[in-house]
Amino acid sequence: MNKNQKDWIDITSGVNVRKCMRCGKCSATCPSYDEMEYHPHQFVYMVEKGDIEPLLNSESLYKCLTCFACVERCPRGVEPAKVIEAVRLTAVRQQGNNHLIPDRIPEMLDDDLPQQAIVTAFRKYTK
Repeated sequence: MNKNQKDWIDITSGVNVRKCMRCGKCSATCPSYDEMEYHPHQFVYMVEKGDIEPLLNSESLYKCLTCFACVERCPRGVEPAKVIEAVRLTAVRQQGNNHLIPDRIPEMLDDDLPQQAIVTAFRKYTK
């Protein structure tokens, strides 16, 4: 990833990743921790260092629930969920990385699926 893309992630997220002290509290509170290859504090650190390519290719992007538990737990006001969202948006905007195809939505629906899940899925996967 080039510097312009890293800058775009910084601007899109609105997060100052340099404020992170890598305490791991955000990851400790993450309900998707066991499902993620890279955890919230790792996203923040890797974006800070410009090591974004592994994140763009990681399924961890799609395991984040965007519940903002990590945001609430951070003692420094770093917002890891916003960083993950910005990286996910970058990945989705790259050709061929859209994980949600509108024509396939009807087959995914069931009576127990909350409408908020559909809205969240569109926000995560179709930007």
